[in-house]
Amino acid sequence: MAISRKLGMLIVCGVPAIIGGGILYGFFHSYTPVIVYEIILALCAIGFISK
Repeated sequence: MAISRKLGMLIVCGVPAIIGGGILYGFFHSYTPVIVYEIILALCAIGFISK
């Protein structure tokens, strides 16, 4: 897989991280669920990129 495609996939995964993190913080008013959500998204992104 080309490096440009890998970077594009990271950007696509980064947008839900920013928006979803804000939504989770708005619901829970705590950073713990945000961190858990970010870790799950990071693991998914690593999984997609390692293919």
